[in-house]
Amino acid sequence: MSDREQLLREWLHEVLPTPPGRIAPASSDASFRRYFRVWYDSQTRVIMDAPPDKEDCRPFVAIAQAMRGLGLNTPEVLAGDLDQGLLLLTDLGSRQYLPELDERSVPGLYGDALEALTRLQVGGDPVSPLLPPYDSALLHREMELFREWFLGQLMELELSAEEQQILNQTFALLADNALEQPRVWVHRDYHSRNLMITDPDNPGVLDFQDAVVGAVTYDLVSLLRDCYIAWPREQVEFWALDYRARLRALGMGGLGDAHQFLRWFDLMGVQRHLKATGIFARLHLRDGKPGYLRDIPRTLGYVLEVANRYAELADLHGLLRARGVDRWRPAG
Repeated sequence: MSDREQLLREWLHEVLPTPPGRIAPASSDASFRRYFRVWYDSQTRVIMDAPPDKEDCRPFVAIAQAMRGLGLNTPEVLAGDLDQGLLLLTDLGSRQYLPELDERSVPGLYGDALEALTRLQVGGDPVSPLLPPYDSALLHREMELFREWFLGQLMELELSAEEQQILNQTFALLADNALEQPRVWVHRDYHSRNLMITDPDNPGVLDFQDAVVGAVTYDLVSLLRDCYIAWPREQVEFWALDYRARLRALGMGGLGDAHQFLRWFDLMGVQRHLKATGIFARLHLRDGKPGYLRDIPRTLGYVLEVANRYAELADLHGLLRARGVDRWRPAG
């Protein structure tokens, strides 16, 4: 038993009314956090283990409370030792959206997810000091992960000065696109692996501790152009424009016309998918998590498809094809 596991067990004996009957891994994510499910008194709870030298669980506590106040079904924090990085949470179950999504289930499941997203975006105060801004510096840092970890480290490419300039110009365009949109609360990882099927109050919402104030289309594209499951473009655009109409009906202004909104949505997706591709490469190379490599072709496919439809992304599209990025597949 590791020191962290021993610490966790000792802490549980302090905070639970009766000794736990069973403790088992619940899930892990792309960070250093781990989750365990604990059984006691014929009920379950979830423990979040966030080593304090790697993760700060304070944002999780504050944002969970704020989002619950907006009507989102996030875990309730029942007990915590913030200095040790341990939290006791209500259990949202184990029915993740991803394995249960199909053509029959998606209207209901996405309908619930978009309704919850509406509550977040309409209810969240964009000038609240709780959430940091999704500013130009952060947008650029995220896109640099693609250059460094995917192109440089995973593909081992040495880009020419001209190719570097293409990336620089593309990154600037994508950051400007994000910054010109209406500002809302952004979950930042609103996709099928972080949404749980719950009854009542579907969906359960997880992994929100990195929330920011940013572009109105960011979470929308995270959900509809999910790195882990893809839907036909026509269906995605229908969902996106229907969501825009919903926001307008609730009084949100500044959403542009349908063409403008879809451009925001498409280019926001390119920013996110470049970032995600870099993160997947880093998870493999630095953190020993090769499973994420199989999601790179789908994620890059979104980038290539959108870049092929916008003249201002033609140079990016040409660079990716010339360097064989469109043909990249994980070994084996």
